[in-house]
Amino acid sequence: MKYLIVGLGNIGPEYAFTRHNIGFIIADELVKQFDGSFSNLRLAYYSEISFKGNKLYVIKPTTYMNLSGKAVNYWMQELRIPIENVLVIVDDLALPLGKLRLKLQGSSAGHNGLKSIEGLCGGQGYPRLRFGISDNFAKGRQVDYVLDTFDKDELPELPALIDKSIELIKSFVTIGPAKTMTAFNQ
Repeated sequence: MKYLIVGLGNIGPEYAFTRHNIGFIIADELVKQFDGSFSNLRLAYYSEISFKGNKLYVIKPTTYMNLSGKAVNYWMQELRIPIENVLVIVDDLALPLGKLRLKLQGSSAGHNGLKSIEGLCGGQGYPRLRFGISDNFAKGRQVDYVLDTFDKDELPELPALIDKSIELIKSFVTIGPAKTMTAFNQ
C-alpha cells in the first residue's frame, strides 16, 4: 500500500521549533528513524520510506501553512494516492499538550492549513493526526502562541510525544485507522 504522510508547518528558521510546526517536527523524526532524508521537490520537502511492505511518501509543504492544500493536492495526484491514504499531521489548540487524536474526517476547526487542504483536496474526508499543543494563551494572543516555541517545562515531554506520534503513524499504515483509533484515541 502507498500512503502520503503530510507534516504541516511553515518553512524558515524562524518557525523551526514552533508549536505550529509540530507536523514538520514529527515528519523529520519519522524520516530520521528510517535513515532517510528530504529532497526539495515541487511544492514540498519530500522523502520516501518503506515500513512493513508499505511505501510512505512523506512531505513537508514549502507553500507555508495557509497554502498547504496546494502541495497535498499535487502530491496526491502525482503519486496516485487516494484521500483515505493521506495522513495529515497537525497542531491542535483544542487538545492538551501531547494528546493525540486520529480523526478520519472533520472540520478544519479554524486551522488555516486544514482549510486549504479542504478547499483543494475535495472536502473534509481525509485522516489527520491531531497533536495537542494546549491553549495556554491570553485572549487575542493565539497567533503569537502557535508561532512561539514550546515552553521550557514542555520541552522534556516532546521526545516521547513525538515517538508516540510515530507509533500512531506506523499503526495507521499497518493495522488501519479503526484499530489505531481504538489504541491511541483516549
